[in-house]
Amino acid sequence: MAKKRKVGNLLALAVLAVMQDEAMHRYQIAARLREYGKDQDMDIKWGSLYTVVQNLAKAGFLEVVGSERAGTRPERVIYRITDAGRAELVDWTRELIAEPEPERGRYVAGLSILAVLPPGEVAELLGRRLAVLREQIAQVKKEFADLSAKLPRLFLIESEYGLAVLEAEAEWTRALRAELLDGTFPGQAEWQSWHSRGGVDTARAREYVEGADTGH
Repeated sequence: MAKKRKVGNLLALAVLAVMQDEAMHRYQIAARLREYGKDQDMDIKWGSLYTVVQNLAKAGFLEVVGSERAGTRPERVIYRITDAGRAELVDWTRELIAEPEPERGRYVAGLSILAVLPPGEVAELLGRRLAVLREQIAQVKKEFADLSAKLPRLFLIESEYGLAVLEAEAEWTRALRAELLDGTFPGQAEWQSWHSRGGVDTARAREYVEGADTGH
């Protein structure tokens, strides 16, 4: 089970990760996060960076080591990671790698209420999704090949995983669409009949599902 973290925002994890080697102020932290592509690996909300850095300092994971002023700009507080911060970074990373958690995305939300659309429309929409996925896969493969020529695999492992997830989603989506197109999806005729009668009758749909579960 995931631990309750003193600062649970994944942006905090990204901040700790990029601050291992040197002390930085917030603007340097933001620049480093972008440089390392952490805004692509994690759902980073840049407006919360200031609060996250403050919370990390309050929790003892960062400490203030000075400040600087450039021209007329406001003074910038410089932070560095503490031993407690390094320990939190390592422990949190171990947890993320070892303990899977359900990741509920927009696609899953749509699939969970798929019955509100007729099968034919679903097949058409899945085709559109598949076309986009194939474009994304081609782009990621190109970027991955370019980066592989410059960086060791260790620093590209999240991109490799992302590509594998995209390819798995594309294959699953292709197979589901194929079932709908050739009419082999279980219960497709009943599903279509709901819409032919004017839409999904949730009570009848529930009866159908319960009947399928009991074998009647």
